[in-house]
Formats: sequence, structure tokens, C-alpha cells
Amino acid sequence: MQKELTIDHALRATWQAVAKMYNEQAVKFDSTMAMAFVLLNIDKKNGTPSTSLGPLMGMEPTSLSRILKNMEVKGAIYREKNPDDGRGVLIKLTEFGLMKRKISKQYVIQFNEAVKSQLTAHQIECFFEVTSTINKLVNEKSIFETLPTK
Repeated sequence: MQKELTIDHALRATWQAVAKMYNEQAVKFDSTMAMAFVLLNIDKKNGTPSTSLGPLMGMEPTSLSRILKNMEVKGAIYREKNPDDGRGVLIKLTEFGLMKRKISKQYVIQFNEAVKSQLTAHQIECFFEVTSTINKLVNEKSIFETLPTK
């Protein structure tokens, strides 16, 4: 089987190219794609519970903690006690963070518009059907059921 013809290779290679493209833009703003992704996933009005961010973004807690600490040092976010859960913390955007979020959103919109301009509505619909199916199969953990475990 040629790796270029496998679905996982196409996904990985495409995502790596997209991530590299976003990181090349983010560095111009003393940021990273991961930081921009976090900014876009924080509720800009009410903040987001820190425990919700990881699952929301598919990110491991250790990686997220490191990114949040860096963002806090840069002045993009701050932590506030969650009034609905005394044990929890809300991650909120500073004015600087809101400005960075706006920039990040513009890049995401521009990327989406550029891709959509090259595809038909049907192709885009098919793309989302395929990714939805892949996510469903992965989440059901049904892909490797028939293979030996050891």
C-alpha cells in the first residue's frame, strides 16, 4: 500500500501543512497556532471553565496548561474563580486577548473563504461527511476491534 494513497496519510499531511501555514502567520504576532486556537475557544463574554477547554479542543491537559501559562504571561488571558463552581476557574480574555482573538478569527475566515472558493458546495458537504464519519469511527473505538491486541 502506498502511503500517499491512505486516508490517514492525507489527513496528517494536510493538517501539518495547515498548521505550518497558521504558525507562520502567528509568529508575526508573537503567537502560535495553538494559542490562537485557545483564544477562539474561550467565550469572549463569560470566559470558559478551564476544565472545558481541553476536551473542547482535543488537547491534553499538560499541553493546555503550558499554553495557558504562556498566554497569561503575555497578558492575553486571566483566571477568575468560577461563580457557579467554587472549585473551578474561568479562563477569560483580556483586552489584549480580545484583540488577538479578533486577528486569529480573521485568519480562520480568510483560510475558509480561500478553500471554499476552490470547491463546490457539494465537495464541501462531502468533506464534512467524510470527517464526521472518521470522527464517529474513532470515537466508537470500532476501527481496530478485529485486530489482535498483543
